[in-house]
Amino acid sequence: MSAATEVVVTGLGATTPLGGDVPSTWAAALAGESGARTLENDWAERYEIPVTFAATIKVDPAEVLARPEIKRMDPSTQYAIIAAREAWADAGSPEVDGDRLGTVVSSGIGGIWTTLDGWDTLRERGARRMLPMTVPMLMPNSPTAYVSLELGARAGAHALVSACASGAEAIGYGVDMIRAGRADVVVAGGTEATIHPMPIAAFAASRTLSLRNDDPQGASRPYDVDRDGFVIGEGSGVVVLESAEHAAARGARVYARLAGVGLSSDAYHITSPDPDGRGQVAAMRRALEEAGVTGRDVVHVNAHATSTKVGDLTETRSIRSLLGDDADHVLLSATKSMTGHLLGGAGALESIFTIKAVSERLAPPTINVANPDPELQVPLVRDTPAELPSGDVVAINNSFGFGGHNVALAVASV
Repeated sequence: MSAATEVVVTGLGATTPLGGDVPSTWAAALAGESGARTLENDWAERYEIPVTFAATIKVDPAEVLARPEIKRMDPSTQYAIIAAREAWADAGSPEVDGDRLGTVVSSGIGGIWTTLDGWDTLRERGARRMLPMTVPMLMPNSPTAYVSLELGARAGAHALVSACASGAEAIGYGVDMIRAGRADVVVAGGTEATIHPMPIAAFAASRTLSLRNDDPQGASRPYDVDRDGFVIGEGSGVVVLESAEHAAARGARVYARLAGVGLSSDAYHITSPDPDGRGQVAAMRRALEEAGVTGRDVVHVNAHATSTKVGDLTETRSIRSLLGDDADHVLLSATKSMTGHLLGGAGALESIFTIKAVSERLAPPTINVANPDPELQVPLVRDTPAELPSGDVVAINNSFGFGGHNVALAVASV
């Protein structure tokens, strides 16, 4: 296949703080619901953690998976398997040669519950009590490995790690696999399960988490002048990618085209974005160039927008810098206001939101913005969904990560 091979999306799957699948998650997002909740544990008191809430998974995996699966998988893998099964079924369980089927399911941090539980077991009970499955459970490629095992995918099982851009970069890599002729179908996405006292304490120490303990559902407030950090979340998003030729041959339903992938790195700071936004602009520009469109075609952006003081405005300045006056007709959504920040799963879930937005011509809302920052440079969809225009349209999903990773995906209508 040539580099110009068209890649389409035929299946969607998720388990999130808003719902146990894509339909319930999307409906909650359109309704402007928040998945943030006060944690029902004593972590804050026991460990003196200043944050008492998070966007926890809505449906317990124990309600969906068999007990043996729960025992041999870290929660991050459990979430990925749930999302992958939904996406595969949603795609119609395609008949495809395993040698032409790949997986790319990433995590920004990996099996941290297993890692920290293993250390507790060793320290308190000794080496003889370590679980034999500890290493396969904690390794960051465990989610993609289990998905490949389940589906018989032999074209490659990859796990890219680029912090909070991991899920989006995984989807981009899946596109590249198909365009390079390595696969006809790729199951791609991201997952994360870090609602554990250590990561929460660590993020709190870095002063990136919101401290609105008295108002969890109002804590994630991208672009609001009173924003004070993100809400940590958990869950997974997975998509089924296919060459357009393969999808057409089997009569598959197509949501959208994954038309362009843009990648760049800032080489600026380990946690802060380049304030000039050069890397973000470069990623978005490359995605549009690869898609063969211009800024005039872009009608919607699902922003990375974590509710940090610096990050939110850097991104909107980048969008304005790239699109110029065309940014005036772009509808900007910041869905982390509802889901919290899924870290390595964020870019994948937000890609699903972008695909649904293009498919259904509805941009999801941004909630909790009582006082929009006067420096916001792109029209923001607030509180209720906004209709996207008819005809051929393009949307961008932005995902950025610690380490200066920038990923932009261009999603086009069919």
